[in-house]
Amino acid sequence: MTNGFTPSTGTEAPQVMSKTSSGENFPVGSMLLPAEARPQVAAFYRFARVADDVADDPGLSPDEKVALLDGMDAALRGESVSTPRSQPATALRRTLLEKGITVEQPRALLVAFRRDALRNQCADWDDLMDYCRYSAAPVGRFLIEVHGEDETPVGASDALCAALQVLNHIQDARADFLNLDRVYVPADWLAEEGLDRSVLGGAGGDAALMRVFSRMLDGVDALLSTAAPLAGRMTCRGLRLESAVIVTLAGRLAAKLRGRDPIAGFIGLKWHDWAYCVPLGLMRGLRAGRTGSQR
Repeated sequence: MTNGFTPSTGTEAPQVMSKTSSGENFPVGSMLLPAEARPQVAAFYRFARVADDVADDPGLSPDEKVALLDGMDAALRGESVSTPRSQPATALRRTLLEKGITVEQPRALLVAFRRDALRNQCADWDDLMDYCRYSAAPVGRFLIEVHGEDETPVGASDALCAALQVLNHIQDARADFLNLDRVYVPADWLAEEGLDRSVLGGAGGDAALMRVFSRMLDGVDALLSTAAPLAGRMTCRGLRLESAVIVTLAGRLAAKLRGRDPIAGFIGLKWHDWAYCVPLGLMRGLRAGRTGSQR
């Protein structure tokens, strides 16, 4: 599972990192965020990367994957688990409890990784959105909790995270099918076009499949519309700016994917997209400052 987010230490330029060709599009935990939050964010991503590697490991059976993920969950709950893969969960629990932060969101993320281990298809759009509830939404909710925000922006954050996840699934549709035998494209939409999952392993150029991707992008546009007010609902200045930048980047990527075939070749953000979107996003974030105290 790739969720479209890339953690940053706060000192380097935005990175593109992934097991697949696409990489992660949207940096989270960048230098825009307060320095005091970065250790928790870094620990969260170390934990998530290990869990992701477990779910994607071709050398493990589904039951073995679930057992390892259950061990990570036990470590988050404070149980004594001593395996290499449980260590990031133990470390995450420790750093979160030191700051009075719950382990609810990393535990929610494990639900998606278990699903990846056991299932390889999304039945319909609602099923995909349910998957995003666990694969993507916990990332935004975690950042909200780490930064001491109230629950006001949760709905907009969930929508943004789901949009990023779907964009990543469109980009990686071919690689996910060929490398992981996973399909995050709604099966009922494929069937309505007379297609099955095998079309994702082709060379591209299928007009019917492009119509399916277009429907997915319609859903992304609706999610980004819900996410648009997110920055203005943040009290933390750094989180507000980062949110605005990510919304802007997401809109840019959605527009690039319109009418282009992600099966024929990878479609992603280039340096000029970043050069355009980052200043624009920062400007939008600065304008979105809500009334009241800002941090």
